[in-house]
This record gives sequence, C-alpha cells and structure tokens, in this order.
Amino acid sequence: MLTRLSAVLVLMAVLTGTAHASVPPPPPNPSDSEISASRAEADAKAARVGELTGRLTQAESRLQELLDDVSYKRELANKARVDLETAISEADAARREATAARVQADAASAAVEQSRRELDEFAAASYAQGSTVGSFSAYIGAKSPEDLLARAQLLEAVSSSGLNRLDQVTRDQGAAANLDAAARAAVQKAESKQAAADEAKKVAEHAQQVAVDAHTAQAAATSELQSNKDAVERELVAARGEVNGLEAQRQQYDQWVEAKKREEEENARRAAAAAAAAAAAAAPAPQRPAAVAPAPSRGGVQTVINRALAQRGVIYAWGGGNYNGPTYGVRDGGVADAYGDYRKIGFDCSGLMMYAFAGAGVYLPHYSGYQYNSGRKVPLAQMAPGDMIFWGPGGGTHVALYLGGGMMVEAPHSGAVVRISPVRYGGIMPYVTRML
Repeated sequence: MLTRLSAVLVLMAVLTGTAHASVPPPPPNPSDSEISASRAEADAKAARVGELTGRLTQAESRLQELLDDVSYKRELANKARVDLETAISEADAARREATAARVQADAASAAVEQSRRELDEFAAASYAQGSTVGSFSAYIGAKSPEDLLARAQLLEAVSSSGLNRLDQVTRDQGAAANLDAAARAAVQKAESKQAAADEAKKVAEHAQQVAVDAHTAQAAATSELQSNKDAVERELVAARGEVNGLEAQRQQYDQWVEAKKREEEENARRAAAAAAAAAAAAAPAPQRPAAVAPAPSRGGVQTVINRALAQRGVIYAWGGGNYNGPTYGVRDGGVADAYGDYRKIGFDCSGLMMYAFAGAGVYLPHYSGYQYNSGRKVPLAQMAPGDMIFWGPGGGTHVALYLGGGMMVEAPHSGAVVRISPVRYGGIMPYVTRML
C-alpha cells in the first residue's frame, strides 16, 4: 500500500514540477495609468505638432510676403539708381552747355568792348575834324553853301554809323546777359535734379535694406519654428513608440495570464487525479483525522493593515518584497529596468501583500493573479477593511489593501513609493478577496 501511495506521490510531484516549468515568469505588465499617461502624452505631442504646423504655414506665408516686398524694394532701388545716372548725365550736359554759353557770353562781351573802342575812335576822329557828333557846332565855320551841305552829309553819315554802333553794342550786351542767365539756370536745374535723384537713391536703398532685414528676421523665425516642429515630431514618434511598446507589453502579459490560467487548470486537474488515486490507494488503511489549523481571527485584519501602513514611503521595486520585508527588485526587460528597480530595495504590489498578511499567518504567493484566487470572493460593494482589491484580467494587473472609507494602501508603480490612495475604479475587478 505504501508502495502505491509513494508512486502516486512521485507522480504528483512530477506532474506538478512539469506543469510549473512550462510557463516562464511573468513579462512586464504596464498599468492602465501608465498606458493612459503614455497615450495622453502622445496626443499632446500630436496636438503640438498640429499647432506648430499651423504657425509654420503662417510664418512661411509671411516670409513669402516679405520676399515679395524685398523684390519690389530692390526694383525701386534699381529705378532710383537709373534716375540718378540720368540726372548726372543731364547735369553734365547742362554744364557743357553752360560752358559753351559762357564762351558765347565772353565772345559777346568782347564784341561789346570792340564796338565801344570803334565808337570811341570814330568820335575822336570826328572831333579832330572839327565837328562834334550830335551837335550844331559842326555847321559853324562853313565858308559856303557847298561846304555846309558837305558837312551836313558828313554829319548824317557819322550819326548813322554811330547809332548803328550803339545799337550793336546794346544787342551784344543783351545777348551776353541772356546767354549767361540761361547757362546759370540750366546748371542750377541740372544740379537740382541730380540732388533729388541722389536723395531718392538713398531713400530707396534704405527701404531695400529695411525689407531685407525684415525678411532675414522672418527667415530666422521660420527656421526656428521648423526646427521646433521637427523636434516635436521626433518626440511624437518616440511617444507613439512608447505607447505601442506598452500596449505590446500588456498584450504579452495578457497572453501570459491566459497561459498561466491554463497551466493552473491543468495542475488542478492533475492534482485532483493524483489525489483521487492516492485516496484510492490509501482507502483500506484506517485514517486518523488530520488536525485542521485554525483560521486567523478577525483581529488579524488590523495586524495586516498595520504592517502595510508601516511600509509607507518605501520605494517601489518590481519583484521586490517577501514575508519578511522589502527586498531587491528583479529585472523585467522594460519599464522597471529603466527605473533601475533591480538596484532598489522595496516592494511591488503583490510583495507588499505578502508581507502584510504574513503578520497574520497567511502566506500568499508573489503574484497578484494567484492572490486573487487565494481567499473568499466578496462583491466589491461589500468590501471591508483588510480585503484585497484587484485590477486587470484575473486580478493580474495590480493589487492593493482596502483600509475603509474609500481609501487603500498600495505599492503603485516604478518610480513611486508605498502610499495611501483613493480607490480607483477604472479596470477594477468586481470582487475583492477576503483572507481573514
């Protein structure tokens, strides 16, 4: 009989060992809050990209407007330079004309002087001949009518010639004055045009420089906007990658939970079969009733709560914690590693429950999914202090200890510490687990 029983026990051990080894340790399981925060960050980055895209479109439109303005101002500057060159050419021509007019005026002045000298010479000759031009003295002393007539003819000829000379002098003087005035006016007008053109050129070139400076400043601002947009787009890609990574981890974890559930069901089936075989093998022998250990008293609830609350402020470490207190965390190949949990001494959510309930003589496994099935299921609406609250499929995402009054104590996630929090109802399981 003992041989049969031993064989059955060996079979149970083999079956249990084989089943236990078939499923690897749990993969990382990001919390709902981590996934939500990651999605919110990605959405915020996307919104920021949209905002920057709109601003960049406006900046590029403004840049084009300023570029058009630069082109327009550049053409105005070109026009001003052409106008200045024309004015300089006209001024040069006016100066040449003035020079020619000055030569003509000088010639006219010389002619005036020549006419004056000839008139003076004629007057002197007339005086030497005993006549005074323009007076009656020329007739005095005439010796005969013939002489008087000759003198009258001579006086008439002299007067006519003198008047002609005087007229020519007057004309020469007027022509010289007119030529000189016209030359001065032409030069003055040309120089005025040149000054105006030069000023217009300066104004146009200044306007062109202002337009160029505005375009340069806008180009720099547009470039900065483009750089910012590129940076936020890279952040968006990274944020979306993080979301995809967390969701992939959650999917892998859910698959692991399903595999673990199937393993537990298979273990239970094999254990039941082995137990039935063992019972059949041991049936002929008289059995003494086994002593049943008394369940912890309800007073142990306060012990559990006190032990959990005593760990407030202890750092979170994924995989950390046991019946005796906080321990080093373990690597998860993902988020926990990024936070360096494997270098920290602390608790994860199920590790905190192990330590708390060990004070009341209840020894829980280090996995929230197993802890969910470790005690009596109580509807969420009837939870009481000391009950374990669970989240996620099969309770495998997170566990916390209910304190009453809508509050709980938990080891929440990497980067946080053991803390008291309000009960979160998103993703919560409909039942709590009561151990005491």
